[in-house]
Amino acid sequence: MPHSLLHLRFFLLTVSTALRARASPIAAALAALAVFALRAPPAGALDSPTPAAAAATTQATAAESASSGAAPAADDSNEAETPDSTEQGQTQMTDSFEHRPLAALLHESKLIGLRDTTFGVQLRSVYLDRDNFDQSQSEAWVLGGSAGIKTGYFGDFAALGATVYTSQRLYGPLDKDGTKLLQPEQDPYTAIGELYGQFKLTDEIVAIAGRRAFNTPFINTQDSLMTPNTFVIYAVQGVVNNTDDTSALRFGAGYVDKIKPRNAQDFESMATAAGAPSGVERGVYVAGANYTAGGFSFGAIDYYSADIINIGYSEIKYAVPLARRATLRFGAQYVDQRSSGDDLLTGKPFSTGQYGLKAEIGLGGALLTAARTHTAIGTVGPDGSGTDMRNPWGGYPGYTAVQIENFYRAGENATLLRFAYNFPKRTNLSVYGLWVHGSTPDVANEYAQDEYDLNVQWNAPKGTFEKLRLLVRYGHVQQAGPSDQHENELRVFAYYQLR
Repeated sequence: MPHSLLHLRFFLLTVSTALRARASPIAAALAALAVFALRAPPAGALDSPTPAAAAATTQATAAESASSGAAPAADDSNEAETPDSTEQGQTQMTDSFEHRPLAALLHESKLIGLRDTTFGVQLRSVYLDRDNFDQSQSEAWVLGGSAGIKTGYFGDFAALGATVYTSQRLYGPLDKDGTKLLQPEQDPYTAIGELYGQFKLTDEIVAIAGRRAFNTPFINTQDSLMTPNTFVIYAVQGVVNNTDDTSALRFGAGYVDKIKPRNAQDFESMATAAGAPSGVERGVYVAGANYTAGGFSFGAIDYYSADIINIGYSEIKYAVPLARRATLRFGAQYVDQRSSGDDLLTGKPFSTGQYGLKAEIGLGGALLTAARTHTAIGTVGPDGSGTDMRNPWGGYPGYTAVQIENFYRAGENATLLRFAYNFPKRTNLSVYGLWVHGSTPDVANEYAQDEYDLNVQWNAPKGTFEKLRLLVRYGHVQQAGPSDQHENELRVFAYYQLR
């Protein structure tokens, strides 16, 4: 894509110029972040979403390694860990209901109250350039991040937390809106995304009330751009381990009242986010659990929004160790979606579903993945089109949902091939490429699609900039319509964890 590659060069060569030219709006945002950074103790970091570049690698790889049965590489070894195939912005059942989702960023000490207060600041800069199917272009370059605080437990029972998020425009023509890095019309934003109380019921079970990040397959942070989704929730979640730690049951249940979409500064009803007519306000009841034992994992979760939609999701995984650092992994998932109650979402009943199968082989630092999904035609409308799947409250968990397309249109069959490789540890480099083919769906005026993605990530080595992560993502979609349409997207990320 020559146009986007030229902009990538522009991005890399003009950082300092743009910062000087647009210092006023950015300085205000950075000043707020810097206040937290200067006051932060060395061990502090906040209990909010991990950097998107690291989340798909750090959290998911740890979960897969734990369930694979393979022996971990020694700390002093240069051997790379086997990659994971979870797409950036997705949440699988094995990562759901984690009440300490930031183990990589947050050191929770065992002190009490204010003495256990931790601060965290993360800077992000993201550039996105997309050529759309309709010949329009979306483009923006932003700077911002998050700053947060979390207290320890007062009386070994209650803790408080808050996180502020901001995204400020460095570059973004008004006629190139739609990147979701900014608000509509390329407006910057600053929002209090988290403001919550956390109550320890036991050492491994907590209750949460207020604005907070929340991660499950269909309600999640979708933290793959500038700032995450956050929610107004009232929930209980935790984990129960058996006595010898060979198996665990992770669970959660609660009520999600509102969502702050990732490029917004205000919260709105979950029904509004789902597309309900103006004035219709409903929340979502959520309950689910995931059981793991060695290389086996099974989980199920249900989302019920009265008069709006009911979504059921289940997933099973199994890992078979073959030899040292060699593993076979299998997965299967099923989604059922249907209208509920008075059918206020569309004004009429609907139902549909999707199943997916995945097989992987991991060998050292390499992972080869093959996956297949099938979306039902579902309820057919007056124009003969079926019903597409929906993901109104976060990233879609389907095995063939990737950077640009979700491949969940009515009647669509999708096939994915993916290869990932983590280079030896001293390089701090990882890369993956994939191809997805989606068949012609049962939807009027829509056609078969192919998507090709390439991702490259680099983590700075130990030293002055060891908390710096750089990520480049490129996606190309080719649609087999009468005009042979194309869509191209380039994303460039820089993350720096100050505290």
